[in-house]
Amino acid sequence: MRTLVRGWRWRPSPLRRRSDIVEAWTVVVVAVLLCVGTPLAGAVAAWWAHGEARDTAAAQRAERRQVRAEVVGAASGSVPSTQGGTSPRRMTVRWTEPGQGERTARALVPPGSRPGERVHVWFDSRGRSVTPPLDSSGVWQHTLAMGLCATGGAVAVVLLGHGAVRHVAMHHRLTEWEREWARTEPEWTRRWA
Repeated sequence: MRTLVRGWRWRPSPLRRRSDIVEAWTVVVVAVLLCVGTPLAGAVAAWWAHGEARDTAAAQRAERRQVRAEVVGAASGSVPSTQGGTSPRRMTVRWTEPGQGERTARALVPPGSRPGERVHVWFDSRGRSVTPPLDSSGVWQHTLAMGLCATGGAVAVVLLGHGAVRHVAMHHRLTEWEREWARTEPEWTRRWA
């Protein structure tokens, strides 16, 4: 039956090796890193990602413009979706530009749009059809995803480091035990021979 003695690595003992002390301190460091360091890394990454996403959203809003247009038909080569779909499709739209008259272009329209419907489409400064700029929920989704990924990555690094230290400590412990046994074994064999 196995007996668990808590804190045996901290108490002085002739059986305690230097590798036991290193492993005990490693457990303390790992606990602190997991409880404090990894959440902090996730929070810093999320804070950075939130700022970057807000700046990207502001740049997109400044560059892109929204136009209310009428869907006039499917773009050449596109197949109408019979299942409704959830992603935007490229269709031909027509709208009136102030001072420039009527314009027609292929644009990304909301799923389920049919010819004759009026939809909002987005264009960049070059006149290419683009997706709408990031909204606040998109910014927060990006922030949360980056924070969680950074936290998970930090946890993985800490646990891999802990595993490596335990592997090295075990190797040193076995080496120390082998050295001690090489010194002790002749005394035992003479005693029993």
